[in-house]
Amino acid sequence: MKIESAEILLPSKGIAEDVEFWTSAAPGLGFRMDQIYPADDPQVATLSGHGLRLRLDKAATSTGPGTVRLLCSDPDSESEARELTSPSGTRVELVPADVPMLQPPTKHAFIVRRLKDNTPWVVGRAGMRYRDLIPGRLGGAIIASHICIPDAGPVPDNVHYHTVGFQLIHCHAGWVRLVYEDQGEPFILHAGESVIQPPQIRHRVLESSEGLQVGVPAEHLTTLDHAMELPTPHYRPDREWDGQKFVHSRPEGAVWGPWRVPGFEARDTGIGDGTKGVAAVRVVRPATREEQAVCVTSHDSDILFTFVLSGTCALHGEGQDSQILSEGDAYTMPPGYKTCLTDPSKDLSLLEVSLPAVFNTTVHPQDKLPI
Repeated sequence: MKIESAEILLPSKGIAEDVEFWTSAAPGLGFRMDQIYPADDPQVATLSGHGLRLRLDKAATSTGPGTVRLLCSDPDSESEARELTSPSGTRVELVPADVPMLQPPTKHAFIVRRLKDNTPWVVGRAGMRYRDLIPGRLGGAIIASHICIPDAGPVPDNVHYHTVGFQLIHCHAGWVRLVYEDQGEPFILHAGESVIQPPQIRHRVLESSEGLQVGVPAEHLTTLDHAMELPTPHYRPDREWDGQKFVHSRPEGAVWGPWRVPGFEARDTGIGDGTKGVAAVRVVRPATREEQAVCVTSHDSDILFTFVLSGTCALHGEGQDSQILSEGDAYTMPPGYKTCLTDPSKDLSLLEVSLPAVFNTTVHPQDKLPI
């Protein structure tokens, strides 16, 4: 066992308020934030300053004489997650310095989240507002958040990275100005465009308006990198992070083709290639020259998430009442579950995210509505 660093554990009643107290110019305590988890509804944050590391934790109870956490590399079976107590009662926790990211098994469910249901907006990292699009997050396998910054303009963000398997930003409305490690100068992501953020790529949100973000797994660690300055001096478009490349997908010049469901067409964003099959993202619309017929389908993808970008349609789920969907609504469909889309408006546009990128769709011509 080798102890790498130490931190003081402090209970927190509100992460945002406590971070503001320790890091703001007033009262000027001189700490800075290093990590926060998870981004959309923070429960833990680590700060550093004056040679001291603080861990603010909403789950921590009253610490009495105090708790010192010693972060260890190469822990042995006896010291891993071990607790000691000093003669004066101070608790000493010996914990692994690096906790591996675990992808929990997906708890499949048919879920529909509608904008008119008035899901609460939660203040998350960098003051951004998050609306959860998947209640329960399929057992922790995925998070999909509608992100909004009420006052458009500069974002109080820092250079940071995420310990995450797959992460997408799709600009639903307005624009967002971003900068990424080894990807050149800052650029504006316009409405209708998408980027994927490979695991641990350093980046920063500079200015923003309304957007949509999807990440896997549901709860992941965000780490601030105070040493790196963006943009970096090198442009390396072919660089990989954990086997994934940075992808910036634009609708201009996109090639449309048949979607997996008859009566619709889709454009691929190239994200399947950029992630080497981890995930795929498609934009879907009604086929202009095809008559819309009732078509019941199912699929075998582990995770299949859809967000309504514009327009309206009716969603029919097996054993469920039909629901009219409109802009801002979202749904997930478990594998093997039969669904059907009907009555699409001419301006209907869907954003479909699948994990993995390649999966099978089965058409059930014998099934009629209701399913």
